[in-house]
Amino acid sequence: MPINITMPALSPTMEEGTLAKWHVKEGDSVSSGDVIAEIETDKATMEVEAVDEGTIGKILVDEGSENVKVNAVIAVLLEEGESAEDIKAAPEAPKTEKAPEPEAKSNGEAKDAAKAAPAGATPEVAKGSAPATGAGPVPTTSGGERIFASPLARRLAKDAGIDLAALSGSGPKGRIVKADIEKAKKEGVPGKAPAGAPAAAAPMATGMGKQQVLSLYEEGTYELVPADGMRKTIAARLTEAKQTVPHFYLNMDVRIDALLKARADINAAAKKDKDGKPEYKLSVNDFIMKAWAVALQRVPQANATWAGDSILYHKRSDVAVAVAIPGGLFTPVVKSCDTKTLREISAEVKDLATRARSKKLAPHEYQGGATAVSNLGMYGVSNFSAVINPPHGTILAVGAGEERVYVEKGEIKTGNFMTVTLSCDHRSVDGALGAEVLGVFKQLIETPAMMLA
Repeated sequence: MPINITMPALSPTMEEGTLAKWHVKEGDSVSSGDVIAEIETDKATMEVEAVDEGTIGKILVDEGSENVKVNAVIAVLLEEGESAEDIKAAPEAPKTEKAPEPEAKSNGEAKDAAKAAPAGATPEVAKGSAPATGAGPVPTTSGGERIFASPLARRLAKDAGIDLAALSGSGPKGRIVKADIEKAKKEGVPGKAPAGAPAAAAPMATGMGKQQVLSLYEEGTYELVPADGMRKTIAARLTEAKQTVPHFYLNMDVRIDALLKARADINAAAKKDKDGKPEYKLSVNDFIMKAWAVALQRVPQANATWAGDSILYHKRSDVAVAVAIPGGLFTPVVKSCDTKTLREISAEVKDLATRARSKKLAPHEYQGGATAVSNLGMYGVSNFSAVINPPHGTILAVGAGEERVYVEKGEIKTGNFMTVTLSCDHRSVDGALGAEVLGVFKQLIETPAMMLA
């Protein structure tokens, strides 16, 4: 029988992606291992291989389709002896508007049905149609009565900041459908809330809706650019982090004169090729990565992440490094960073950064880790406080190296300093513990030879 080719999950947290490109067309023969498509997530572009041999009988999702749900059917593969007529028996993904939830059920019955339905049981994307996305809890009126609306209508209303309670549905039995939302966006919401009635609160995770924001500005004075998958993921994850992770921040000034000298000496000793190009060139950030990884080994209680009702104490110092790319950032992870030489760290970070900018990282290269380093010193930023990227327990924000005046034993001197700020998840790393590991980091940076001790 025909085989459904579904949207693969490229990582444990992936929920949807973009079908960037088809490498095959209907009627093409494929063998196991052949690359048939390219899938884009917010983090990477990955190739999809055929797992069976056969003929591409039907393509259900066009190139460039965004927000394709994991496990949605994207194509149908015919086995030997099968024809296009056999595809009729293969289940195609119904459009959201054609699959309204039963209205005769009570709230309790609806909840029981939701629990019974297996995740990913129904394909959600049909060719040429926009996929449905979760729209959150079923909306109700102020009196607690349920508002009947299709999932697509609820999502569109949420994005536009429209209160469903103010609309009259044109669908079956007064159900609010997509057309009602489009009408409300063009003509405005009919009627106003009574005086003294509380305004509908915007969802905490997203803040003001798009229409609410646009209403504050004159048309023609801005350019509206839809957020891509990466920006949406960054917005969702870091909003969640600031709302659910109890951050606290520790600042410390670190003298880097010895580090700069050690860096200059090591780089000067690098062998050069026939064109005079050095074999390697260490950066200040390479020393920072090494020092932070070693510090976490010397204060192992700080190498921790919160796991619901438990704390994970990590044996390795897997340190993520923030890499800026157009439209967002990646945090590839240098595994066992404390055991690697400065040259190894330098080479690995450069490789990860290069592939991150072209979205060629594999999921295992940017997932995991217990901590991260974010360095904005090259932009002239003196100091800043970074947001923890869950499930990490800490993130070290590094400012620019600057020549500063300081006092030592009553004498006024000058030296090179940088300010670092450690953001900690108070659930797994307390203030004294954060101060201890930051103090060890300071010692390592100010005496680089200690990294090897």
